[in-house]
Amino acid sequence: MERATLNVEKRDKAGKGIARSLRRQGMIPAVIYRDGGSLPISISKKAMAEFIDATSGEHTVVNLNFSDGDKKLAILKEFQLDPLKGDILHTDFFEVSLTEKVTVNVRIMTIGEPIGVKRDGGILQHVLREVEIECLPDKIPGHFEIDISKLETGQAVHVKDISVGEGIKVLTEPDEIIVNVIVPAVEKEEAAPAEGVVAVAPEMVEPEVVKKGKKEEKEEGAEKAEKTEKKGKAEKK
Repeated sequence: MERATLNVEKRDKAGKGIARSLRRQGMIPAVIYRDGGSLPISISKKAMAEFIDATSGEHTVVNLNFSDGDKKLAILKEFQLDPLKGDILHTDFFEVSLTEKVTVNVRIMTIGEPIGVKRDGGILQHVLREVEIECLPDKIPGHFEIDISKLETGQAVHVKDISVGEGIKVLTEPDEIIVNVIVPAVEKEEAAPAEGVVAVAPEMVEPEVVKKGKKEEKEEGAEKAEKTEKKGKAEKK
């Protein structure tokens, strides 16, 4: 596949005002990073959008041709989109050499529906969506694909199961899980009363203080009755 080329221009000024001015002219601000340094540039918004659509974007190697005749080889590191309009607002590139290895994160795409989900009602969990790799710039894959259609309940796909091309070293731990199929949790239902059995509310126990009060009232009543009786006998005498 022929490497894409983008025409860019160096810019001396930066800031929100400059960025807005560039966008009004159909350009977008961008930055090229290399060895701790950075170079501000501007690029055609239309050309950048076409490039991203054609290459699916991140980690794609591209030739950058400057208006002053300078040329650089770079990787599209990331791009920022307007959350409402979807327009490209800013892009970052990383300058590379075809003879020097780079470290990047590559997306993982799944193919198929696990049999453990389709047949057994299991739940598919996506644990890891990217892996870190090291390789030469022209060896960077757009993404990795894994077939999960044969995955049963309780099974998983690990990083070590990914098929990578020659010259690519996977840096992510090989035993890390990418996806797995788990058994759905079963909620325990409260046991309903048996048919014909009426649930009886527990008897309310009267507080001890109240009971004590009632006892005292009875004793006082008995004492008064006894005094009245004695008084009546005395009067008769």
